[in-house]
Amino acid sequence: MGRAFEYRKATKLKRWGNMARVFTKLGKQITIAAREGGGDPDTNPRLRVLCQQAKKENMPKENVERAIKKAFSKDEAGYKEINYEGYGPHGIAIFVETATDNNMRTVANIRSYFTKHGGSLGTQGCLQFLFDHKCVFNVAPKDGVSMEDLELELIDYGVEEIDTDENGNLIICGDFQSNSEIQKYLEDNGFEINSAEFERVPNDYKTLTADERASVQKLIDKIEEDEDVQNVYTNMAPEE
Repeated sequence: MGRAFEYRKATKLKRWGNMARVFTKLGKQITIAAREGGGDPDTNPRLRVLCQQAKKENMPKENVERAIKKAFSKDEAGYKEINYEGYGPHGIAIFVETATDNNMRTVANIRSYFTKHGGSLGTQGCLQFLFDHKCVFNVAPKDGVSMEDLELELIDYGVEEIDTDENGNLIICGDFQSNSEIQKYLEDNGFEINSAEFERVPNDYKTLTADERASVQKLIDKIEEDEDVQNVYTNMAPEE
């Protein structure tokens, strides 16, 4: 099992919190996808898979429709995806992804969280070398198709690893740039996509003591409470 899966299992679902948080996050992603690729899921692959994911999360249909309409409303400021990078206590790298309609508010909040919890906000791009950008698909298994055969088939499409989750679904991981090719293959071959996400996996980990971990976690928890924050990634080694 590869590094990407170990990291994913250590952080899985934590940052989504509760149902309201899930709906908020998905709603922003749907709005951004619709603005960038159009509001028709049939012609917008990213929007299509997000709508499928929203359905599986029991997100009300009217919420999805409202998020799509928001992408084209002249009365809405619109969301922008902005990343923030910095270091927390004990030199832990922290990469924050946000979707915000007010950058001034968001950057002020993120900076204050770092400052108040013993960290420092850096410049954009300062941590790019520490994290690999990945696409991760959660796919329902298909009768007659083994995981080994599928992995061999998908190597040519940019897939790096395939594993299963606790429910028996396939977790397919590849380079960020291969996202559209992988999604097209899965759809063309009749696979049911439960979700498709982008993740940042550290290429090296830093091990901390329990007390050190606790101080870093306080900062991470505070950042994740912010409604503009979509995801938080760190190079803190998973707890053993």
